[in-house]
Amino acid sequence: MLVPLNFHHSTVTIRKIKSSVENNIPPPLPLSLPFLFSAKFSPKIHQSEKPMEDSSSHTTTHPLISQSTKNYSRVLSHAWDEFHSFRSCFRWFCVDQSTCLSASLSWIVFILLAIVVPASSHFLLICSGCDSHHRQPYDAIVQLSLSSVATLSFLCLSWFVRKYGLKRFLFFDRLVNESETVRTNYTVQLNRSLKLCSIFVLPCFVADATYKIWWYSSGASHIPFLGNAILSDTIACLLELLAWLYRTTLFFLVCVLFRLICYLQILRLQDFAKVFQADSDVKSVLSGHLGIRWQLRIISHRFRVFILWSLILITMSQFSALLMTTKAHADVNIFSAGELALCSITLMTGFMIILRSATKITHKAQAITCLAAKWHACATIDFVSSADGETPTNQSNSGLFPEAINVESDSEYAGDEEDDVDNTKLIPAYAYSTISFQRRQALVNYFENNRAGITVYGFMLDRTWLQLIFGVELSLVLWLLGKTVGIS
Repeated sequence: MLVPLNFHHSTVTIRKIKSSVENNIPPPLPLSLPFLFSAKFSPKIHQSEKPMEDSSSHTTTHPLISQSTKNYSRVLSHAWDEFHSFRSCFRWFCVDQSTCLSASLSWIVFILLAIVVPASSHFLLICSGCDSHHRQPYDAIVQLSLSSVATLSFLCLSWFVRKYGLKRFLFFDRLVNESETVRTNYTVQLNRSLKLCSIFVLPCFVADATYKIWWYSSGASHIPFLGNAILSDTIACLLELLAWLYRTTLFFLVCVLFRLICYLQILRLQDFAKVFQADSDVKSVLSGHLGIRWQLRIISHRFRVFILWSLILITMSQFSALLMTTKAHADVNIFSAGELALCSITLMTGFMIILRSATKITHKAQAITCLAAKWHACATIDFVSSADGETPTNQSNSGLFPEAINVESDSEYAGDEEDDVDNTKLIPAYAYSTISFQRRQALVNYFENNRAGITVYGFMLDRTWLQLIFGVELSLVLWLLGKTVGIS
């Protein structure tokens, strides 16, 4: 009689506990049922029962990632975190598309300042009857070049932020698994990015503002669409300056963000190179390199459209400007072609930021192969010499390589040209004391056959690719000059 009674009592208890869980009431836990402590019957906790953050604490900046541990100090972003300056910049330039209202405002501002204002200024302020100082024969090239590049930048930036979010787009959520050095340096570079963008934008804007103010104040145009010529010219000048500032800022913003993401990968590669200075196993080295290759592949996939179309649009812009300025009876002076030169400098500067960042990260990624080969060579020579009894293992660097001391002493003259990835320092013996020859050889073969870097549809953006671009561009320039001014 005791067994059925206990079974009936257990069944009733289970039903009570299940009903209490469904009603979100903490059930009593009887001592006779220890299996009920499992997660299957644990009560669910509502979101409202979690501790809430005080809204007043948002006025103080808390780091997204704890500096002492590799854990998030908070899960959600707030208004005063590390991305506060970026969010403010996006809102000021109407790039923020987090809500339907902000997205509609963003598209309206883009259409107004990137399409309507440049088209209106070109067709309404053509000034064909002005003197040679106030004519704008190259205004069409300037407006088309800036508007096309701004359109590309706006579409890419909107897609990046809308699909990935700012934190995920900048790989800030991946910093949890990185060292404190990488996190600290990347956060510092993040805070400097907008300053760097302003360094490139403001000089161009000041130069264009000086030209526009002179052009309107000298009486080149009189369009009294508001009943007052002075007021009309002032509004037209302000709209043109805003359009110039908006388009150039969009382009430089995407370029600086690409540079920032590449800088993170450089920091990761420098931190990854330290595994060859310690007694690491092959599995950890391989997994670390696979993680870097995965992020480089993600970066290449996200920016390949922007890099390719930037190259096409800027090349078309420069060759159109060259064709217009080298044709017969072309009026080229600082007044008529000054804005064209400023536009070309702006576009080429932004594109050079992209190419320099891409080639630098590719060079650093490929330097890992040289570092691994040097690591393997030092280990092999040291092992063979120790087996033959020539030189003890703890004295291999000083006995086997007498030039090692000179290399180390000359390293201070290298400056920034050498780092943990690309250097001429020898590998210490303790860094490979427990790894066999076959494993080292397999790891070196892997590095040789898996070149990492930034790619554009399979083409590696390295120095060879830059030389190819330069050769193609130079050939087109010489061909165009041969058709216009007769260079053969």
